[in-house]
Formats: sequence, C-alpha cells, structure tokens
Amino acid sequence: MILVVGGAGYIGSHLVKELVETKEVVVLDNLSTGHRWAVDERAVFVEGDLGNAADLEKVFSAYNIEAVMHFAANSLVGESVVDPLKYYQNNVAATLTLLQMMMKHDVKKFIFSSTAATYGIPDVDLITEDTATNPINPYGRSKLMIEHILADFSKAYGLNYVVLRYFNAAGAHVSAEIGEKHDPETHLIPIILQHLLGEREHIAVFGSDYDTPDGTCIRDYIHVTDLAKAHIFGVEALLAGTKETATYNLGNGLGYSVKEVIDTCEKVTGKKANVVMSDRREGDPARLVASSSKIHEELGWKAEYSLEEIISSAWKWHQQSK
Repeated sequence: MILVVGGAGYIGSHLVKELVETKEVVVLDNLSTGHRWAVDERAVFVEGDLGNAADLEKVFSAYNIEAVMHFAANSLVGESVVDPLKYYQNNVAATLTLLQMMMKHDVKKFIFSSTAATYGIPDVDLITEDTATNPINPYGRSKLMIEHILADFSKAYGLNYVVLRYFNAAGAHVSAEIGEKHDPETHLIPIILQHLLGEREHIAVFGSDYDTPDGTCIRDYIHVTDLAKAHIFGVEALLAGTKETATYNLGNGLGYSVKEVIDTCEKVTGKKANVVMSDRREGDPARLVASSSKIHEELGWKAEYSLEEIISSAWKWHQQSK
C-alpha cells in the first residue's frame, strides 16, 4: 500500500486519482488546505497531521505501507516570508516526524515533492539538476533542507528516495471532477480564468520591461496530471529497485510568457481580458524554465500537455465548479 500524505490537496489529489488505477492507496491529510471531496473514493482516507506522531502511528500500524509520497507542505512564497515559523514547523519539523515514523516501521521508499524555488534566481536560460541551489525565501529553503536531510538519511539509514523539483503546476483533471481550488488563489492561470468568469475586475501584469520577447516574465507551466504521472514513474522505480536515490526537474522545457498565457486563456474561453500593467515585483526573475531531459532519459517521463490543453482543462473545471 502507498501512503500519500497531503493527498487531498491540488497536486496530491491528482496523483491519487492516477495511482489508484494500479495501487492500493491510503491518504493522510489534515484538510487545512485540501478538500475531502477531491480524494478519489477508491483510496482510504484518514484525517490527520504528518507532524502528529500518534496520527502517523495509527496509519503505519494499520496498513502495510511500502512507500510514502509527500505532498503536505505549505507552499506560498509570500506567506513564508511573513511567517517563516509556520514553514519550518510544517515543511521541516513535521516532515522529520514523518521520516522518523518511516524508519521506526522500516519503510525505506520516499517520494518528495520539492520545488523550483530551491534554485532561487538562477543565471541560466535552462535550469538543470546541476544548477546551483540558492533559495531566496523560507519556502524554498525549507524544501532544500529536506533534500539535504534525505541525502543524510539515505547514507545513514538506507532510505531510498526520489526528489521531484517542479515549476508551475496548472490545469485540472480531464474529467473536470477535480481541479485547482486555493483560498487565496495566487496562481496565474486560475486568476485569469476567475477574471474571465467575472469573479475579478482585472488581471495585473507585474512588469512589461523584462529582457524577454514580449517584455513579460517567462515561466514553465506543466499540467498537474503530467506531474502526477512523474511521481508514479518515481515510486515505481523505487519499488522495482531500479533507483535508490534521484533528483529530477519536472517542466515543459519551453516556458511561456505572462502575455502568452493571457492570450491563450482568451483564445480558449472566447473572452477578452481587462489587463492592468503594474510595476515589477521584487525577486521576480525574467525567465524560469526547466530542463526535464534527465527524468526523460532515466525513467522515460516527459510532459504531454500543451499550454492550450492545460488551460482548456482548467477552464472546464472552473466553469463547473463556480
């Protein structure tokens, strides 16, 4: 059985929806940001906290767990700056509690959802796994701390793990049964779609004078189902013994500008956006795009969904969930 911690959240719930096709799954989630309705009914659901040893003991004692997949981090960059304690408490301390419980129950296979924020503001056009890590906020630092801890646990305790550093998750399941629902919403694509549904007065574009073809920031968007499948490729490699430790970037390798995203949203929806140009935000690099060639070469994974397909799936979800 696979334990998915944070399996009621946006990315975790999409992973569970794919994983239950081939594996038995138990989900642990405290529902602080996740949603009970998002968890596939074929999975076992346990409400609990990864930082609560009693909650974890209950799960590890009741089920034969062979691998753990961790999606239960706090992930808002701005919030991490104003409340770093929350991020170090949940993303680091609570994860240590989970790892300690895994060691106690001799569970040695771990999939960790990391982030592009570990790289900070790199000075390369295409980010590889060898690009220097230099996070510029507590969120990125908390994720990188766990990456270091995993390397130490691997050497000391024989933990096998795969770290997945991904960029901008987007889109919704093709069934439109689950999708992106955050409060507050901070991601570009759902913000645009909310505006086009009449829920926001305008869209703010932060900076139009970057050194990019159209002057707006370029980011790497990847469909949430593509992300989910990468996690499955990772856990299957661990279970098969073909990988002991690995770190992979997950991205589309192309990058799309803010303007391109807005234009594509307009094309998909047939609606015109009210765009307001604003000043740059501090710390926003002009371009963040990942190379995913390593995971493609080693595990055979690659992103399948185009930007238009990402936005189309999100639009379908937002329309029916309004």
